[in-house]
Amino acid sequence: METAIVSADADALLVPSRRQYLDLKAQHPQAILLYRLGDFYETFDDDAKIAAQDARITLTSRSFGRSGRVPMAGIPHHALNHYLGRLLLAGHTIAIAEQVSEPGKGLVQREITRVLTPGTVAEPALLPAGENRYLAAVHVLGERIGLAWVDVSTGEFSVLELDGLRARNQLTDELTRLNPSECLVADDGSAGEIPFGHRTRVERWHFEAERARGALCQQFNARTLAPFGCEDLPAAIGAAGAILAYLCRTNLALLPLLTGLRTETAGAWVGLDAATRRNLELTRSQRTAGTRGSLLGVLDETRTAMGARTLRRMIGQPLRDLAALQRRQTLIASLVDNAGLRHELGGALARVGDLERLTGRVTQGQATIREYLTLASALASVLHLRALLTATGQPALTAYAERLDACEDAVALTALAVEEDEDGGGRIRQGYDAALDEANESVRETRTWLAGLERVERDRTGIRSLKVGFNKVFGYYIEITKSNLTQVPIDYTRKQTIANGERYITTKLKDAEARVLAADEEIAILERAAIARLGAQITSFAGRLIATSNQLAQLDAFLSLADVAARNQWVRPELEESDFFAITGGRHPIVEAGLGGEPFIANDCHLGGGGPIGFVVTGPNMGGKSTYLRQVAVIVLLAQVGSFVPATSARIGLVDRIFTRVGAHDDLAGGASTFMVEMVETATILHQATRHSLVILDEVGRGTATDDGLAIARAVLEDLQTRIGARTLFATHYLELTVLAGEGTGLANVHVAALERGGRVVFLYAVRPGPADRAYGIHVARLAGLPPWVADRAQTLLNELSADRPFPEPNFSENGVNLNGQIAEPMDGTYQLTLDGFPGGREAAESLVRDLRDLDLSRITPREAIEWLFDHQDRL
Repeated sequence: METAIVSADADALLVPSRRQYLDLKAQHPQAILLYRLGDFYETFDDDAKIAAQDARITLTSRSFGRSGRVPMAGIPHHALNHYLGRLLLAGHTIAIAEQVSEPGKGLVQREITRVLTPGTVAEPALLPAGENRYLAAVHVLGERIGLAWVDVSTGEFSVLELDGLRARNQLTDELTRLNPSECLVADDGSAGEIPFGHRTRVERWHFEAERARGALCQQFNARTLAPFGCEDLPAAIGAAGAILAYLCRTNLALLPLLTGLRTETAGAWVGLDAATRRNLELTRSQRTAGTRGSLLGVLDETRTAMGARTLRRMIGQPLRDLAALQRRQTLIASLVDNAGLRHELGGALARVGDLERLTGRVTQGQATIREYLTLASALASVLHLRALLTATGQPALTAYAERLDACEDAVALTALAVEEDEDGGGRIRQGYDAALDEANESVRETRTWLAGLERVERDRTGIRSLKVGFNKVFGYYIEITKSNLTQVPIDYTRKQTIANGERYITTKLKDAEARVLAADEEIAILERAAIARLGAQITSFAGRLIATSNQLAQLDAFLSLADVAARNQWVRPELEESDFFAITGGRHPIVEAGLGGEPFIANDCHLGGGGPIGFVVTGPNMGGKSTYLRQVAVIVLLAQVGSFVPATSARIGLVDRIFTRVGAHDDLAGGASTFMVEMVETATILHQATRHSLVILDEVGRGTATDDGLAIARAVLEDLQTRIGARTLFATHYLELTVLAGEGTGLANVHVAALERGGRVVFLYAVRPGPADRAYGIHVARLAGLPPWVADRAQTLLNELSADRPFPEPNFSENGVNLNGQIAEPMDGTYQLTLDGFPGGREAAESLVRDLRDLDLSRITPREAIEWLFDHQDRL
C-alpha cells in the first residue's frame, strides 16, 4: 500500500481537511484509514481502491481544492461493522479516525481511536459467537520452534514449544487446529512460509527471549515464568513476547484480560491433519460448507456461545491422556443418568450467556451499564448452578461445583454501582459517586419544572393542544397550532415556523434549557468516569471471572454431549492403552442424524488384540465403504474427546493420530493434479503414522493407470502392515488386493454386502467377512442414469476383459478356500460349495432351520426381514 508523500510546495496547496487526513494516515501508513466525515467513514487514495475492491463498495473521487481530485470510497456509519468484517477477512489492518469535537466553526478535530487487525478484534459484533479467533506467533530458534496464540476476546493465552525432526509437521498440525486469523513472524524470514492466517511481519527483536521474558513477567506481575511452565522454553517465550508487543502497539486496552499463560505439551492431543479434519467433517460439512451436516452440528446443543467455542475446541483436539478422558466420561455419565438435572442445568446456563467475552468487554473498558447488570445476573446464576451440582451428591458433579467461583464480591460491587431503570435499561445507582449525585440533584428541580411546564402553560393560555417539546437542533420549545395563534401570550418569542403552526420560547424556558444542557454535559462526563471506575474495580477480578467462564463453558459442552448421548442411546466406551478396537453395532453419527428417523444399518469393527490389525474393505460404489471407514474413525475420535459413542458397545485402544485419505480433489492453484494430491496425502501418512495410529485409506491408486495404481496400493498396504503396524482400514476396488489377507498377514477381508436381483443391485450396507465378489460398477452407473446403450456396451466390454484377465487365484488354507466371496470345502480334489461354510450339507441345512426358528417376526422390521431373506437366498 502506497502512502502519499507531500512536498513543502504541495503542502501549501492542501486544504485543512486534506492535511489532517494525511497527518493521521502517516501515523499508521500500512493500515486502511477510515476517516469520519459526517455520516460516512471515507477512504482516500490507494486505501479507497483497496476498500472498493475488498469491501465491495463504490469507488468515486473528491476534489480537495487546488490539491486536485483523489480517489474516494465511503462506508455508511450505521453499516460500519458489516464492511469492517469484509476488510478484516481480507487480511487488512484498519485504523478508525473519529470526530472528537462537535461540528461547528472551523475544522472538526479527529483522532485515531481504534486500530483493528485480523487477530486483534475483540468486538462481539465482528466475531463469530461460537468460534475462537486467534492471533498466533511463530518463532524459530535453531532446532526449536515456538508457537504462541491468544484470543483477545476471551483472554486465552497459550504457548507450545516443538523440537526434533517432526517439529515442522507438528507446527502445521497445530496451526491447522488453531486456524489463526493472523500469524506474526519475524521480518528476517526465519519462520519460512506459514500457510495459515494473515501473515504479519514484525521486527526480529520482539522475539528475543530475554526481552520477551521481562515483558511477560511484568504483564503477569511475576518474578519468573516457572509457575506458567515455560521458564526453560526460549522459543515459546519469544513467540509469546512478540504477541504481547504487538498488542501494546495495536490496542493497549486488550492487555488487562491477559491474566495468565498456559503451556501446552506437544503430543497431548490426537494428531489430526488438514485432510483428516476435512474428510471426517469435524466442524465443517463439505456439502453445506457450514456446521450443519458436520460432527459439530450433531453434537452442539450448547446453551452459551462460550460453551459452543469450547465444544468446537474439544472436537478439534481429542485427548491422549487416559486419566483425563476417564474423568470426562465419569462427569458426562453422571449427566446422562439424570434427565431432570440436565434440564435445570441447561436453563441456568442459558441465563449465564457469554460470560467469557463479557468479561473481555469489561476489562477493555467497553462495557455499558446494561452489560454490568448482565454480568451480575450471570454470576447469580453461577450460585444456582453450584447448588444444583452439589445437591446431586455424585462425586464427579460435586467436585465440579467446587471449582465454580461465583465472585460474590464482584456481584456485591456491581449491585452498589448500577441498577435497572424504569425502561429496562441501566443507570448509576445513587450513592456510588458523590459528584454524580450532586450534579443530578442540582438539576432535578429544573427537570421537574420542565416536566410540569406543559400543564401550567395550557392552564395559563387556555390552549388545550399546546405542547412542550425538545430536539437537538432547536432545543426546548412550546408548539402552538395555527388555529390557536391568536391566543399566544405576549411573553412568547417565536423560534420556528412549522407546517401546522409555530414554535416559541420564553425567557424562563431558555434559562432552564441552558441549566439542563450544561448539567447533562457534566452528568455525561461524570457517568463515563463512574463506569470507568467500576470497570477498573471489576477488572481486578478478571482472573477469577475468566476461570469461572472456562469452567462454565466446559460444563455446557459436557452437558451438550450428555444430551446427545441420552437422546441417541450412545454408550460409554471402555478406554485402554492398547492396540485393540472392539466396536459392536457402530453407527455414523452424521449419517444417522440425516436419515430422518430411518434405521441406520449398524456394523462392527474388531482390530488388534491378537487378531488382524487391518481390514481390506471391498464392495460396490454407493454400498457404504466410505461411511464404514469414516464411522470407525469418528467413533474413535469421539471416544478420545471423552464423549459417549454411537454403538452397542465399544472398547477402544487409544490412538496417537488419525489419518484419512478419502475422496478425490485437486489443487489447481498449487499446480497439483488429483493424483498428485492423493499421493502427497498418502506420503504424509506413511512418513508420520506409528503403530499407535489409526489409518483410513479409500481408493488409493485410482487416479492413475490400473497397473500403476494397483502396484502403489499394494505397496502402501504392505508398508502399513509390515513396517508401521498401524490399525488400518483400506477400502479398494482392486479385488486383486484381497489375496493379501490371511493368517499371519495381519490383514482380513471384509466387504459391504450387495445383491443382484433382476439386473439391479440391492445395497445392504452391512459389513460382512470375506471379499466382495465384484465391484458392481456398471450397476451403479445404471443407477446414476448412464444411458442404457452405454451401460450395455460397458457390460460387453467387461465380459471380454474378465475372460482375458480372470480373478486372481484364491488363497488356500487348512479349512478351505475363499472363492469370490463364497465358502468352499476341499472334497476329493474338487471344491464343493457349501451352505454358510459348514462342513457338509446336512449341518448347513440344520443351521438354516435354526436361524429361521430364531427369527422373531414380532420384532423384526420389514427392512431387516428383506435383508435376512436376501442374505440366506444368496447363501443358497
